[in-house]
Amino acid sequence: MIYRTVTVSTEFDLNAVCGGDGVLFVQSGFGSAGRNEILRTDSDAMRAVLNEMTLSRYAQPTESSLATPVAFGLVPFLPKNPSVFLLMGVTFTKHSDGSATMTVVSDSEDELTDESLQTLLASSNDSRPPRPSSNSYRVSPVMPVGRYLDTVTAARDAVRAGLLRKAVIARDIEVHADDPIDTHAVLLRLRALFGSSYRYCINNMIGASPELLVEVTGRTVRSHPLAGTAPRSGDAETDAALAEALIASTKDQLEHRVVIDMVHDTLLPHCSYLDWEAEPSIVTVANVQHLGTAIEGALHDPPAHVFTLVQALCPTPALGGFPSSEAIDFITEHEEMDRNFYGGAVGWMNKDGDGCFAVTIRCAELSNDRRSARLFAGGGIVADSNPYSELAETQAKFQAMLSAIVRP
Repeated sequence: MIYRTVTVSTEFDLNAVCGGDGVLFVQSGFGSAGRNEILRTDSDAMRAVLNEMTLSRYAQPTESSLATPVAFGLVPFLPKNPSVFLLMGVTFTKHSDGSATMTVVSDSEDELTDESLQTLLASSNDSRPPRPSSNSYRVSPVMPVGRYLDTVTAARDAVRAGLLRKAVIARDIEVHADDPIDTHAVLLRLRALFGSSYRYCINNMIGASPELLVEVTGRTVRSHPLAGTAPRSGDAETDAALAEALIASTKDQLEHRVVIDMVHDTLLPHCSYLDWEAEPSIVTVANVQHLGTAIEGALHDPPAHVFTLVQALCPTPALGGFPSSEAIDFITEHEEMDRNFYGGAVGWMNKDGDGCFAVTIRCAELSNDRRSARLFAGGGIVADSNPYSELAETQAKFQAMLSAIVRP
């Protein structure tokens, strides 16, 4: 395959590029959106395809240093299951330095001429905002609440018995709609509610994750693990008090430390140095607030490929538990729920080995006909966990996607 990347000077909306049938990965206005899927395969095959791509003969000398092709992907919760990566025919990107580019991938040079790219530029961003409409919804649990409470209790008892240090127990609910759910409209609501989160729409997964798993840019590596959650009330004084209680909570600090230690220990062998915040800070989103610790370092030269780090980190103790293999075995045996891509990773990687992946949370798995959406939420269970408090935490976390989907 061949590719060409050009600078885009006209304004465009990444959500409009994605529309209802494209792909999107964006945070705080920066990121990528693509259309016209041309390849869908696993991570190994996609990396090989990216590596073999060559620059078009129509590319101008100044274009050779612009963005290289990216593949958008989903990594499942269970490491034994295959990932899914999508290569799009056209990808628009808004970069953090304020520039914007369009990358076109094709088997034919005829599709990479100046005239062909101008036509694509005009058509790819020609998506009208969705027309407001009413719909009827039914929300029901998939995992019975009683079974969830029993599973949380079993996980807490396993931690108290010394079998685990932490296990993340999740549950799912389902939203049924009389008419198809408008994906484009959901993305716009997520932008309004969770603009600082990593918003994504890849395959049938859509969501807004506040948690950065790993990002690689050249030799720079970053991660921002979250663990420990408190609700937000909408009242500033109440939220401040809840944040102070979260920071002071031994249970939440312990849950957070397990995650930080694992991420640090996993990244360190790949780095010449690695730095992290001495104390966790509060990360707020519209409906909840978390304990978070920013981690940043420099990779060895040559740097590790971003997906190598994704595989080493995923699933993190923030979504699985610790020790990892024992926690996953416990979840598989007791949770009795197919997480699929929930709790895994979502993001992109490029030809150069750079990329950005968020943890796949605050998400919905849409059915092919878009008439149903399966939502997930979970929490870390340690020795002091209270099953009813954990249930309340999942209820708060569900609100992220429910507020974006359910519109009467």
